[in-house]
Amino acid sequence: MTFDEFIARTGQAIDCVGVAAIVMGALVALGVAAVRFRRHEPNVYSVFRQWLGRSILLGLELLVAADIIRTVATRPTMGGVAILAGIVLIRTFLSFSLELEISGRWPWQKAPTPTPRPRTTA
Repeated sequence: MTFDEFIARTGQAIDCVGVAAIVMGALVALGVAAVRFRRHEPNVYSVFRQWLGRSILLGLELLVAADIIRTVATRPTMGGVAILAGIVLIRTFLSFSLELEISGRWPWQKAPTPTPRPRTTA
């Protein structure tokens, strides 16, 4: 097996893991939503969206990693690098958009700190 074949297979393997992360995450999100729906718990839809969004984010990260490995580890051409840059740009935009949907804030914003509850004395 040559180096180029090894890189191609490694990229394909990481692609498969990325797709599997999205599919398995969607199935788990669906299962969690079904259980929460049967128990009549609140916010079933928003919890489903959070689980699904997180699995999509993980899958996108893995797919980007596979693209980078295939493009950079082999003999990169200007065309290949330009295509990679476009793919990374689109997937980064999708990741930021999903993060905003999941958490309600941009990735660089701090999470709001919870206000401490006053202690009650008995």
